[in-house]
Amino acid sequence: MTVLLEVDGVTKRFGGLTAVKSASFTLQKGELTGILGPNGAGKTTLFNILTGFMAPTTGSIAFNGEPLRQLAPYKIVNRGMARTFQLTRPFVGMNLLENVLVACLSPRAHGDKDKEERARHLLDQVGLGGRGSEPVETLPYGDLRRLEIARALATRPDLLLLDEPFAGLGSSEIEPLAQLIRRLHREENLTILLIEHKLREFMALVSRVIAMNFGEIIAVGPPDEIVRNPKVIEAYIGKTEADHASA
Repeated sequence: MTVLLEVDGVTKRFGGLTAVKSASFTLQKGELTGILGPNGAGKTTLFNILTGFMAPTTGSIAFNGEPLRQLAPYKIVNRGMARTFQLTRPFVGMNLLENVLVACLSPRAHGDKDKEERARHLLDQVGLGGRGSEPVETLPYGDLRRLEIARALATRPDLLLLDEPFAGLGSSEIEPLAQLIRRLHREENLTILLIEHKLREFMALVSRVIAMNFGEIIAVGPPDEIVRNPKVIEAYIGKTEADHASA
């Protein structure tokens, strides 16, 4: 398989706080991988570094064989890496179609001659077909998540980063969105890296897990191995009395 993303020794310090410490991993093209960890583990900080919203203190990142260090977020999008955010960020005052059309102006989408047709196709692809004229302010939270994915797809990414796609969703909304993510991965051959706190849904979705705690990667492997990993268990529930006694 082809290495799409290579992260080597990435560290991010904020004064005396180390938010990410010597993170190293690779993503193969076509993977659906998740980053797991409790609050404060450094997951979103790592996403922000990968996508140019923060500069690493040390370390290097290569995407499609090219270095990404010190590139602005829009330049990273133009290289083929798009993301969504924990808090959705629609263009207020625009309708759904216009929100996606803006993203269709990405240089990677310059070959799309009919951008409106492309935008309507993307809305249909994420389950919002026929609703392009609706004001974005009227959308429920679950549909805002879908709209944000459509906007990211409009840039024609090679790698899609999803930051807590299930956050704020009810149980009836989670599985349909998980099915959408699986379908995009399968049908579009899209490489996906995601963060999620809903463990059951997370483990059912990804094929490989990168587990973090206190800014460090503590384990990498398939979900069934990660859930039995002592370091991961300790990160979530702490040491038992027996563990402390034997330490």
